[in-house]
Amino acid sequence: MNNTQLENNAPASEMEQAFLGVEQSLSGKRWVTKNVNERLSMLFAQRYRLPEAAARLMASRGIHIDEADTFLNPSLQKLMPDPSLFQDMDKATDLIVSAILKKEKIAVFGDYDVDGATSSSLLVRYLREFGCQPVIHIPDRIEEGYGPNTPALKKLAAEKVSLVVFVDCGTTAFDALEAGQQLGLTQVVLDHHTAEPKLPVCDALVNPNRLDETGEYGYLAACGVTFMMLVALNRALKQVAVPELAQVASRVNLLNYLDITAVGTVCDVVPLVGLNRAFVTQGLKVLGQRRNIGLKVLADIAGVDEKPTSYHAGYVLGPRINAGGRVGKSTLGTYLLSTDNPEMARRYALELDQFNKDRKELEGDIQEQAIAQLEALDAEDYAEHVVIAHGEGWHPGVIGIVAARLKEQYNRPTCVIAFDENGIGKASARSVKGVDIGAAIIAARQAGLLVAGGGHAMAAGFTIEKSNLIEFWKFLSDRIAHQLGGAPLVPTLRVDGMMSVSSASVKFLSALSQIGPFGAGNPAPRFVVGDCQIVQSSIVGQKHVRAILTSLAGGRLAAICFNSVDTDLGQALLNHNGRILHIAGQIKSNNWQGRQDVQLIVDDAVFA
Repeated sequence: MNNTQLENNAPASEMEQAFLGVEQSLSGKRWVTKNVNERLSMLFAQRYRLPEAAARLMASRGIHIDEADTFLNPSLQKLMPDPSLFQDMDKATDLIVSAILKKEKIAVFGDYDVDGATSSSLLVRYLREFGCQPVIHIPDRIEEGYGPNTPALKKLAAEKVSLVVFVDCGTTAFDALEAGQQLGLTQVVLDHHTAEPKLPVCDALVNPNRLDETGEYGYLAACGVTFMMLVALNRALKQVAVPELAQVASRVNLLNYLDITAVGTVCDVVPLVGLNRAFVTQGLKVLGQRRNIGLKVLADIAGVDEKPTSYHAGYVLGPRINAGGRVGKSTLGTYLLSTDNPEMARRYALELDQFNKDRKELEGDIQEQAIAQLEALDAEDYAEHVVIAHGEGWHPGVIGIVAARLKEQYNRPTCVIAFDENGIGKASARSVKGVDIGAAIIAARQAGLLVAGGGHAMAAGFTIEKSNLIEFWKFLSDRIAHQLGGAPLVPTLRVDGMMSVSSASVKFLSALSQIGPFGAGNPAPRFVVGDCQIVQSSIVGQKHVRAILTSLAGGRLAAICFNSVDTDLGQALLNHNGRILHIAGQIKSNNWQGRQDVQLIVDDAVFA
């Protein structure tokens, strides 16, 4: 399977003009690009002394001239709002400050993914600054499932916990939070998941996606919301009548927490715009200082020996932090990020690294089974808009990754369901641009087709009884078709322009980096390297194709196409017969034995 990430599955009625006239590439995609406002591009280049390539990218991505300065130089000072603008922020602040002053027992209850681990560790580290030793509870994915649950809250109440702060979960945990209230717990929720008109019973709920919020900061990850909470807490604690606590608050440097915030923001695939862009830009600088012992040790084990980028956060560190919650011990990620003990940090990091290897093996096995199931599926009307794969005994910890892979392969919103022996399925869903899968899952739950479920536009999770599977599939397909207005989904690949083999260089890559960090909302640039000839190609590993590109205009460029051997794209690269190709991909740095070079990560191609 090709590892191309689908940038957009647009309804046919909204498609842009095909780039180079490519309606169907070797991967079956339509190539599209945005028109560049040449005047704006020139203005960016002149005013900010940008290279032409970077200026054109800014213009094509809709950056307004008034936004350019904060886009190029995102700072918290410019972009950080007053935390009090969020509903319940002041109420939550008062409750947590009160618990600190009274030396009450506080529990931090987080999700088991990276956003949950980073959010939890931010709050845990901050509370420890003031002498608190918060109880950490991260639910086991298999035994407890996602979010608050009554047995866990009973256990916390029995341990004399007074205040529970839920991070990255809780917005739709109606039954559990009602049980928590009956147990006498004070409950604060810090979350970002899509809210419903009904809110759970709790003492404060801070969520920029509450329906009574403006929506201006709805793009924040939970770790971003938690960082805002720390800003509010620190401001309040500087004013308390306990000199020792006020002095601690005055000494705390919240900027040192930005490395954790950056990792969580990148890994939760929220748009890198506005405040998120400041979190990641500044956080990557802190990450490079290697202050957090857990992140430092994990980077060493993962072999990161260069200036960290959003790629390292999202594809090197993130999967390892996530692995504990997927196939191992759910608390490991939070423990790693919140410890200051080098020996314990190394132990946690080694465990997470091994769990990540286990996760890859499980993921591969389930993905193969899912593809075989889907290829054998008879075409049904309700399968047109959504792909659903399911199986008994599949590990719930990896189905989210498998769903993402299948979404890429089939260019459709995808659900993967792991059923147990009792016919109860835990599921993950991943979507494409233009389809709000979270809203569709919530609607299915409200229709009585799901035991539980929720999420946001691009990802969701749910629990389903096997007897409801077909009816749910039909419901979801109809819901998605309605969102699309009846238009078919057309797989597209977005490109940012054309370049030659000879122009791919370290200097060119450096010019592009000026509009980073890259991620959701500001994707890494993808170019079409035009009129290529392949002078050498071979299979590396079992599934990858490596090639050396050249052109009549000169130059040589190394290229690699991952997981492509069994695809039309991979076979074309191996059996090109000297034909000229246009090859789409991303130019990446390639550091080897102290030498920096560049290579093309191939996403797609067409014969010229």
